[in-house]
Amino acid sequence: MLRIKSAVWAAAATAALAATPASAQTSVKFALDWKFEGPAAPYFVAIDKGYYKAEGLDVTIDSGPGSVAGIARVAAGTYPIGFFDINSLVKFRDQNPGKAVTSVLMVYDKPPFAIATTTKTGIKKPKDLEGRVLGAPAPDGAYAQWKAFVKENGIDASKVKIENIGFPVREPMLADGKVDAITGFSFSMHFNLMQKGLKPSDIVTMLMADHGLVLYGNAIMVNPDYAKANPKVISGFVRATIKGVIDTVKDPDSAIKSVMKRNDTGNEAIELARLKMSLRDNFVTPWVKANGFGSVDMGRLSKSIDQIALTYDFKNRPKAEDIFTSQYLPPAAERKL
Repeated sequence: MLRIKSAVWAAAATAALAATPASAQTSVKFALDWKFEGPAAPYFVAIDKGYYKAEGLDVTIDSGPGSVAGIARVAAGTYPIGFFDINSLVKFRDQNPGKAVTSVLMVYDKPPFAIATTTKTGIKKPKDLEGRVLGAPAPDGAYAQWKAFVKENGIDASKVKIENIGFPVREPMLADGKVDAITGFSFSMHFNLMQKGLKPSDIVTMLMADHGLVLYGNAIMVNPDYAKANPKVISGFVRATIKGVIDTVKDPDSAIKSVMKRNDTGNEAIELARLKMSLRDNFVTPWVKANGFGSVDMGRLSKSIDQIALTYDFKNRPKAEDIFTSQYLPPAAERKL
């Protein structure tokens, strides 16, 4: 009896070992900046179409606390890969010189940082914010650019009252007239305000990139120790994500289905519109069309660091090469949209 059991166990073990090379997947935890909404479609498309799996990766995706706070999660190794604001990474690297988190894939070539208001406030341009109340969540990626925005547009910051509000109440407070304007991502605020009963014609959005800021937006960033030990994982993740982006750009109507499978409370029509707005305004810019998705102009990145320095005192100022590396990107031909 013992001999039979041993033989069975041995056979099972042999079968398991034989199956391992073909089925083994490296588990990867990926942190988003925010909720499972339209602009996150490329990652879920990459899962559903097997792009990550083809790279030997078993990717799980978690929502995040905002574009700023999540960087610490990557630095700590809680998540080896994350999606956060590259400008906040510049400041993080300055404040934490021993934590060399870096970006490996630019997603928002034109950042969605914006100021949103309503037509009834009469605010039409940046200077009109003087004498008004601006609602701004402290961890918000757009609010992190406020000082540079003020500088570039000649706003007297002392004449703008900043009210620190939570993300959940940001749009409701604007819709109810409790604040005059809010900071946030354009595609988040616009559709959240519509859900509060505002018509598109009632909403005024000022993209910071259209008012003097040369900054980039959110990028895929990695823990340095993890990347050094697992370069093929990072390259595979980047390659698969780009395929997800390309498919999403080609067919957003299908791509949004991958988001809605994981968002039971969302409105598909709104999330599709949010996705299309982000693709138009943030993902697919003229520069991206000419140079391929995912890379950066290092000269522009350097200028963005200069712009941050206008309102931020660096102690350990990083260089553009510290903030972004192209070493994990596939050839440009594979990144054409």
